This record gives sequence, C-alpha cells and structure tokens, in this order.
Amino acid sequence: MPAHVSLLYPFVPESALTDQDEKGVRSLAASFPAADLLLEEVVTASGFVAVAVPGLQTIVDTFRTQWPGLRPYKGRFGAQPAAHVTVAMGADNPTAAAHVRAAIDSLLPLHTRATAVQLVVLTEEGWEPRFTVPLGVPDGP
Repeated sequence: MPAHVSLLYPFVPESALTDQDEKGVRSLAASFPAADLLLEEVVTASGFVAVAVPGLQTIVDTFRTQWPGLRPYKGRFGAQPAAHVTVAMGADNPTAAAHVRAAIDSLLPLHTRATAVQLVVLTEEGWEPRFTVPLGVPDGP
C-alpha cells in the first residue's frame, strides 16, 4: 500500500460494512476540500516512525466521531492519535529507529496535496481498495 494517512484504522470489517457506512465515508469526504499539506515533523513511538500530518487532523477527528465505537489503532497510541504517515513499524531497535528518522528528516520539509479518500478492506489477498472518492466533490445527485 502506498504512503497514506489512515483516517480510521481499524475500520468496519468488510463482512460488517453496510451501505450506510459507505455513504458516511462518501459524505464526509465530500464535506472536506482537497488540502495542500506541509510535512515537516518526524515522530517516533515504541517501534514506530511516522511523519506528522497536522493539516489532516480535522478530517481524521471527524471520521473518528462518525464511528465512535471504533478505537483508533485499538488504543495503541492513545484515544486521539495524531494524523500521520507511517514510515516504519517494528523499529524496536533504537539505533535502527534513529537511522530511519534521520533518513526521513533529510527529505523534509515536503509539500503535497490530499485529494481523495480511499476505503480499503482487508481480504484474503491483502489490502484492496473498495472505492475512492475525491475530497470536496458531492457524491451524485
């Protein structure tokens, strides 16, 4: 899976996903404009290296509010983890984590643009996209 910001993980399992859930994702995506983003801070936490994406925090918080029964990352990073792009997981060795952090730090700051929300589901073949909806574009008539 390419670099991304998870708006809400884990989400509703594919077997339990309803039309209402899909409509909710589409509706929320339509309610936020595409966003120009500045990535400039590397963050680390117990075996985890990421780049903070504060420009998407509002949309992340809104998705979490829409599905209050789902705990982001099963609570691993607290009740309200910051919006981020994961760079490395399993970096439990402090030296390895420091090397990853230094490599990513050397690439920042980075300007990018968020233009869409993609709903992905975990299947027997791995993560697969279910649909992609552009940010700020109403869905249908």
